[in-house]
Parts: sequence; C-alpha cells; structure tokens
Amino acid sequence: MIVFVCNLCGYEYKISEGCPESGIEEGTDFDDLPEDWTCPYCGAGKEEFEATEVEKDEEDEEEEE
Repeated sequence: MIVFVCNLCGYEYKISEGCPESGIEEGTDFDDLPEDWTCPYCGAGKEEFEATEVEKDEEDEEEEE
C-alpha cells in the first residue's frame, strides 16, 4: 500500500482515509488533491510529500498500538 508522508512532520496521507480535517473524502488519490492543499498538521505543500510503500501488516500493527 502506498502512503504519502510529509517530509517535515511525518503526517501520512492515506488514500483509503482521505483527509476529513480538510474536507477530502476517503478514496481521493493524492494526485487529485487540490494544488493548494496543505498538510493538516504543519501546513506543508504537496511538494513536501513523498510516496512510500507500506506493508499492510505494518499499518495494522500501528492501528492496534
């Protein structure tokens, strides 16, 4: 699974979750986010995000903690 990680604060944008704090519905691809969308935690622009492969098991473990 691909998540998009903010290089400044570590926030992870997950397509399956969207970004409710910004009015972005779940299932919205990162490329489809508005150009002026910013990280809800630190305000970084989309250019500060990096696509990162995460194994499904790793995500499940994080949610359990």
